[in-house]
Amino acid sequence: MSDTSDSNNARPEDILERLRQMAEPLVNSIDKRLSGQVDKRVDKRVEESLKDRLSVIERAIADLDRAIKELQAKVKD
Repeated sequence: MSDTSDSNNARPEDILERLRQMAEPLVNSIDKRLSGQVDKRVDKRVEESLKDRLSVIERAIADLDRAIKELQAKVKD
């Protein structure tokens, strides 16, 4: 009697394909989570960088405003 079950007749390529099919949803789920985490971290860094740069620009504008007001005051005198 010969055993003709699927497990004995399965080729390595078939087994690999079955493993890929089973693992694909898990891999996709992990990929989505990691992408989301990376996106959040990048967004946070960009936001922090923009805040720093904007605060420098705001200080520069305030300095220019004061300088203009001082010059206007001197011109009026």
